[in-house]
Amino acid sequence: MHASLTALTAELKRLKASGVKTLSVSEESLRKLREVVVARSSPQSATPAAVAKPESPVAAPPAYRAPVREFVAKPVAPDAATIPAPVAFTLPEGDKAARWAALRAQVLGDPVCRAHVRPGKQVVFGVGSVDAKIMFVGEAPGAEEEVQGEPFVGPAGQLLNKMIGAMGLKREEIYIGNIMNWRPEMPVDARGMQFGNRPPTESELAYCLPYLKAQIEVVNPDLLVALGSTAAQGLLGVGTFKTLGEVRGQWREFAGKPLMVTYHPSYILRNQSNRSKRMIWEDLLKVMERASLPITDKQRGFFLDRA
Repeated sequence: MHASLTALTAELKRLKASGVKTLSVSEESLRKLREVVVARSSPQSATPAAVAKPESPVAAPPAYRAPVREFVAKPVAPDAATIPAPVAFTLPEGDKAARWAALRAQVLGDPVCRAHVRPGKQVVFGVGSVDAKIMFVGEAPGAEEEVQGEPFVGPAGQLLNKMIGAMGLKREEIYIGNIMNWRPEMPVDARGMQFGNRPPTESELAYCLPYLKAQIEVVNPDLLVALGSTAAQGLLGVGTFKTLGEVRGQWREFAGKPLMVTYHPSYILRNQSNRSKRMIWEDLLKVMERASLPITDKQRGFFLDRA
């Protein structure tokens, strides 16, 4: 239960940092939360027997307790001491494709990255065109990404593909990467499965950031787009802003490249209003203008004339 509450707290903090102020919670979820609070506050909850055989009429029935997972004791976030300082490296001479391949091999073989990837999962490296004008930057791989070894392939990635398509581009025409090359670790259940995500620590971001800078050097895009609060903090500096709304839609700079900050696609998955969609789309219109992409009247009007 402690691990589950920790994961829930981390997710709520991430949502708050992304600018989310309200959440919809079903009455059934509230009822179950109340049951947990009552059970934990009861004097009987101090013994395992009391938990196994609840006497309170509001205690959770066996059908609800059954899915609760037993988590293996493991730190939620690695201590800074476990993440070393990044090691200096150089890329070989050659064309873009050769340098990109060498960088990819360097990252996939990095001992620190590999040490933080669980059995059966993969280190994740950027994908796309090495001649891309636009580079999208996320924070870290998720569950689907660490399985396929590619950034933005889950639900948020599918939505990002639609956003790219609305810009008149294809996924293979742009470049997509994450600051982090492995999925930030959370406690796992008895089967070794991780549930939930957490933001990377400052030391994790610092270790992987040189690899992102190297990808920017190789691809040499015209501009960057930071997706979400954590990615923006990683590029602009941790503590640069409190909420994403302070910097969203503004041009900044990273590694000598213009940087647009906008919401993560997962924000739209949680907020399906046209107002939310329009905010991100206005940021992407600025990106299109900066990249000298053609913009039609239809594109300018997206999410303005729909109910």
